[in-house]
Amino acid sequence: MFRFDAEKSVHFCDGLRRRDFLHAGSLAFLGLTLRDFEVLKAAGAVQTSRDVNCILLMLVGGPSQLDTWDMKPDAPSEIRGPYKAIPTNVAGIQISEIFPRMAKHADKYALLRSVYHSGAGVHDVGHQYMQTGRFFQFGDEQPHFGCVVSKLKGPKGDAPPHVLLPRPIGNTGGNLPHGQSAGFLGKTYDPFVLNADPSDPDFAVRDLLSPDYLPPIRVDGRESMRKLVERAVSHLESVPDARLLDSNFQSAYRMMSSETARAAFNLSEEDDKTKDRYGRNRFGMSCLLARRMIERGVRFVTVNMFETVFNEITWDIHGSAPFSPISCYRDLVGPMFDNAYSSLLEDLHDRRLLQDTLVLASGEFGRTPKVNPAGGRDHWTNCWSMVMAGGGIKGGQVVGSSDEIGAYPRDRPIAPPDVAATVYKALGIDIETPLTGAANRPIPIVDYGHHPIAELF
Repeated sequence: MFRFDAEKSVHFCDGLRRRDFLHAGSLAFLGLTLRDFEVLKAAGAVQTSRDVNCILLMLVGGPSQLDTWDMKPDAPSEIRGPYKAIPTNVAGIQISEIFPRMAKHADKYALLRSVYHSGAGVHDVGHQYMQTGRFFQFGDEQPHFGCVVSKLKGPKGDAPPHVLLPRPIGNTGGNLPHGQSAGFLGKTYDPFVLNADPSDPDFAVRDLLSPDYLPPIRVDGRESMRKLVERAVSHLESVPDARLLDSNFQSAYRMMSSETARAAFNLSEEDDKTKDRYGRNRFGMSCLLARRMIERGVRFVTVNMFETVFNEITWDIHGSAPFSPISCYRDLVGPMFDNAYSSLLEDLHDRRLLQDTLVLASGEFGRTPKVNPAGGRDHWTNCWSMVMAGGGIKGGQVVGSSDEIGAYPRDRPIAPPDVAATVYKALGIDIETPLTGAANRPIPIVDYGHHPIAELF
């Protein structure tokens, strides 16, 4: 993954430092590249006249369907939990009281209340499945939606095609990939990763070249740096990614020196009122950055609401340490999501970007219907809810339903590959487009038998 920061310089075995590569724009060695436009489009893969982008909000920890978007007010107290259902601006649709602002925008989004998967109730498995549409198997890591978009559509101008904010998902208790890389597509298509907290008062994206720094590099140092890169490549012939250096030198350098790229990360251009609306926290400021990136040509933005589920307040409400109490939905997590998500929809709508920007929010699974002895809820893969808006999605509706206690789909079961097919349809990508998998075996983007959710379009 492309990372905009580094705690310290890194020395390679031949004495070259990471900053030598970075200042030369030679990002490919690190798996951090932009590609030449002409190699990025697969013939016939993109099937839309509209250029639809996507923001994926990954709600790490697994929100409880019963305490968010699938309330069961008539169920026994140990099922319905502590929160009340409130009406939205669409008749007949109710959501949790922890989302008062979101309730005013139900006409803009669709609720999917019958999402499920049959895999293990482990965070890593859910992360992989929900962001790729396939389980990790046989050592063949599947590519994230945004990485497929990177390969098939490529960048727009100097903007990277896929950006991940604020950091990759870290330790969530397993040892499987989280599905946030390009997997078998190769590091060329990995996302650009901010790897910094945009809510930090001193937030700034290091390693983007300032205007004052550009002239001496262009005029005085460019040739010598290029020779540095060529020497590095000759030393690293056995490393496949190193071969990408020369072909991607120009495009990588353009991104590093791009006024557009610098502007996208410049939160100082946003006024205090806007920052307050989104919430001056890591997730809120990441959602604000996501909006700025979509405005400036980034095709796909992934926002991780949390980095881990340990010793941090998250959606993972087992009820006791090192996890979170159910009260955090009311006190912290709910308001954090409500403010950021509602502001994102408002801004995209007001700026006439929502129709061409798919916004989806989901966790990796749901929570047990019955409250556990610690007062929380445990992992549950059999049924949960997610939200989709924009990008041609018909808002103001509920697709699918759960049984009377929110335990299993009652109708219209929706599996992660169906979600994947829906994402690709919204983005205008043919789900039968072949990608090269293990042993150079072509496989379709989405497994056969899974289709876009027709009711959403």
